[in-house]
Amino acid sequence: MWVAATEAGLNPSQAQVLSLLATRPAGLRPKEIASHIGVSPASTADTLSALVRKGLLFRDPDPRDARAVIIRTSPEGLSLGTSIARASHRVAGALGTLSPEAQANLLLTQITLIRQLQLAGAIPVQRMCVSCRHFRPHAHPGKASSHHCAFVNAAIGGRDLRLDCGEHEEADPAVQAATWATFISGSPPLQAQPST
Repeated sequence: MWVAATEAGLNPSQAQVLSLLATRPAGLRPKEIASHIGVSPASTADTLSALVRKGLLFRDPDPRDARAVIIRTSPEGLSLGTSIARASHRVAGALGTLSPEAQANLLLTQITLIRQLQLAGAIPVQRMCVSCRHFRPHAHPGKASSHHCAFVNAAIGGRDLRLDCGEHEEADPAVQAATWATFISGSPPLQAQPST
């Protein structure tokens, strides 16, 4: 993403915002963007202003709140954001070459690392299943899809866990701690699902 950003004359924060908004055509409020990319609202405001000046973003009135704005990509911003997002698909391609077990272990490692960084205050709460009020770890013991998402009311497997979910609703800290303890105590916490 950084290489693609540099080639487009953008800094990494600007590229991250364009990549994010390219997947959300309805746009987002500045506060939501700041939360997604994990930077302060002031830094986000600077990034958004630069992208508006470059003609890559628009600020539109929020139809639900006259005091707020929605940030959307311009056609050029959408094209550039989509191109930058494609650069990250190379990582997905490389991940696809790993065995299901290696993918499951890597996902568990990522989830654990993100949680530890959150607890240390190094990053904001990410929109992961394990921090969501809808997540029920090991609700279906002995099944390939052992977890449960109450939002969609469906069983989910270890490989279905999300690091960034659009439906995420942050659970109370005590609930998060209890959920984490249950999640990590599973045997094993993530099981690779058989290929179909």
